[in-house]
Amino acid sequence: MTTAWIFPGQGSQFVGMARDLYETYASARAVIDAADAALGFSLSKLMFEGPEAELTDTLNTQPALLAHSIAALAALQQATANTLPTATLCAGHSLGEYSALVAAGALDFADGIKLVRARGAAMKRAGELRPGAMAALIGLDDAKLNEICQTAGAVQVANYNAPGQIVLSGEKGALERAVELAKQAGAKRAIVLAVSIAAHSELMRSAVEDFRAAVFNTPLNIPRLPIVSNVTAQPMRQVETIRAEMLAQLTSAVQWTRSVELMHAQGVSVFLELGPKDVLTGLNKRIVRGAAAHPIGTREQIAKYVEDMSQ
Repeated sequence: MTTAWIFPGQGSQFVGMARDLYETYASARAVIDAADAALGFSLSKLMFEGPEAELTDTLNTQPALLAHSIAALAALQQATANTLPTATLCAGHSLGEYSALVAAGALDFADGIKLVRARGAAMKRAGELRPGAMAALIGLDDAKLNEICQTAGAVQVANYNAPGQIVLSGEKGALERAVELAKQAGAKRAIVLAVSIAAHSELMRSAVEDFRAAVFNTPLNIPRLPIVSNVTAQPMRQVETIRAEMLAQLTSAVQWTRSVELMHAQGVSVFLELGPKDVLTGLNKRIVRGAAAHPIGTREQIAKYVEDMSQ
């Protein structure tokens, strides 16, 4: 069976994340200790103990998610005695794309930890300069969504998560108008989310320039396996393409549905979600019916996967 590694983004963090991996697997412990060393403070303490408000600050959430995802991959490799089948493709949802870059060998882990912290800082500053909001909509087709965005004003699709399941991003007033229009159009769900940063929208334009120096000052390598781009839903194999992606991604929609469809079309039948929770596992089951999807983020999930593979 052909496997893809996929990595979650913001929203999957929680106090206590990766603690069981740290306590069980030497390989995971080495990853998280390396994150602490790269940042110069105890990210691990924040991950394990909180407080939640500090962990959910995007400055900390982004490196915490990267650390958990790569620790999960290391733990799974240790648990399978390095017999884990090599993935043919990988992808990450928004911030998770950086975990994919590390897993594919395009980005050194310590460099990645510092880079996503800089990304978080740039996004936070952009959000302070131009506050915005995001909204989740379920049950409308793309044509109706485009019509709603045009009518509502300064709002755009931020995430194409699964068929009929998207997230909008933009100015708060426009988001509120879009939510009302979506309800009138028969959306099954339409709610403004509890965030103040309009990720993947034009309100992040200042973050692009703020983040540019960090992107171009960070060494990158040709990846060992292709990473499917959030922006184009096509495989990335070149350093120049990856750098352009890092900047374009801040203001562009995450094409998750198309990314998963592309991986499936290229033969992927098993998706391993490496990191906290199982958001992408749920989405992928909606996108590709019949494909196997496994969350790999806890000691119990790793044990179950290893047991299943041995049968």
